[in-house]
Amino acid sequence: MPARIRKTLLHVEETLIEGGKTAPVPLKMIAAVAVIENPWAGQGFVEDLRPEILDCAPGLGELLTGMILDAAGGGEKVEGYGKSAITGVNGEVEHASALIHTLRFGNHYREAVGAKSYLAFTNTRGPANAPLHIPLMDKNDGGRRSHYLTIQLSVADAPGPDEIVVALGASIGGRPHHRIGDRYQDLKELGHDVENPASV
Repeated sequence: MPARIRKTLLHVEETLIEGGKTAPVPLKMIAAVAVIENPWAGQGFVEDLRPEILDCAPGLGELLTGMILDAAGGGEKVEGYGKSAITGVNGEVEHASALIHTLRFGNHYREAVGAKSYLAFTNTRGPANAPLHIPLMDKNDGGRRSHYLTIQLSVADAPGPDEIVVALGASIGGRPHHRIGDRYQDLKELGHDVENPASV
């Protein structure tokens, strides 16, 4: 059975001034959120989560990706991206993880924005109004620190004990006055191979 969605939310924020200084380019951050019934609710410990993953994750990925694209004005506008899920207190953190840590969820977004980087993520458990944090990183360059951002929000009545909050996040732009350099500068200064940073 596809995900039973109780409601969706679209969160958009725009930063015009940071540190008392006008941003050269405003930073826009977008979160698309769905509150769904936990598909494993009431079943006790479920050994094989795969059937529900296959039923729910693709549709959620498609829905939330569409919301992001509409708000951003197209996939090419998205620069930073990430994902998050919170399961209600009757569920497991594994339930939140199951819906977002599958290519059937993330690939809708990755392909729509033309990304190369992995999707930064958080997966937690909490009550209604629990903080939802969506970490972001540059969609094509994991070492570009200007786009290390976090969208923060909460949903007053979610997740319920038997619900999961699932979200995608996006940024148009990076931190307005970023000035800490990129990861590659540190690698070079520490004598590591800048061409193969994954080796560190």
